[in-house]
Amino acid sequence: MGLADRLHSVAIRLLRRARREDATMGLPPAQASVLSVLVFGGARTLSALADVEQVKAPTMTRIVDALERAGLAQRLPDADDRRKLSIAATAGGTRLMHQGRSRRVKALAQLLADLDRDERATLDSAIALLARLQMRKSGQ
Repeated sequence: MGLADRLHSVAIRLLRRARREDATMGLPPAQASVLSVLVFGGARTLSALADVEQVKAPTMTRIVDALERAGLAQRLPDADDRRKLSIAATAGGTRLMHQGRSRRVKALAQLLADLDRDERATLDSAIALLARLQMRKSGQ
């Protein structure tokens, strides 16, 4: 448990540090998170978004409504079933999220700049290992 506990603590702190950059997007965290799912994961139904974000459908409806009012997301009819709607990021939402991701990555890159070549290689190997574990657990 010691390794898992340390990994958890470090991952949380790194994520918090990177999330400081999200304030420049001008979105509340819940909206930024949903927009991220749409931009990097593709269009989803309202219920699928609620499942991913672990919220109830009425909460997700409010989040999507706000994103739609801001011109960052849109509801699209399903090609096969016109009663079914998918939520997708707009071009503006996609642009905003890519800019936000770029700022996060830049902030992390500034931290990594202090590492020497061997430390970078070690970290690169650890990231590859973590990615492999994540893929195994997600069934991909």
